[in-house]
Amino acid sequence: MWHDLTHIEIPVADKAVRTFAVYLLIVVLLRLAGKRELAQLNGFDFVVMLLLSNVVQNAIIGPDDSLLGGALGAVLLVAANAVFVRVVLLVPWLHRIVHGRSSILVWNGQWRERTLFRLGLGKPDVVQGILEQGGDGVHDTRVVTLEPQGSLIVRLRESEQSSDKNDMAALAERLDRIEAHLAALAAR
Repeated sequence: MWHDLTHIEIPVADKAVRTFAVYLLIVVLLRLAGKRELAQLNGFDFVVMLLLSNVVQNAIIGPDDSLLGGALGAVLLVAANAVFVRVVLLVPWLHRIVHGRSSILVWNGQWRERTLFRLGLGKPDVVQGILEQGGDGVHDTRVVTLEPQGSLIVRLRESEQSSDKNDMAALAERLDRIEAHLAALAAR
């Protein structure tokens, strides 16, 4: 029993190569799948992710199902990710390839149909994001972008934006001037 838990059935180098190769394959597949996969998983995407993890499991572990082999694979995956993330940060051209660029989905209240189709995004998904960020619909937006990491950024038209701290300070200052003017008139 202890032998099955602690004895790795394949060479450590083989385990490392398998783990790194599968890691890179998944990174490439997710990049090719696009930002939508990262933005919000629908039911179909979730099923694909679950099946994908099961499919590549055997490629990583090979004939080894020992506890030590599994632990080694986990450590190698975390290490590969840590190294890869740092290399991507240091190499600008690799950063652009891995992360991509922002995609404009709406410009001045007008849909960019080709971009939506290319990214596999439906208008209802984008409208939901607009509603969550304070707009009433696409007509309220100046620009809507899908960022490389999957975030939806909505910039509303100025007339549709909520008041902020500076707006309130300007109103308070204006009220102070009006009150001072009224006090001066009342003193006459």
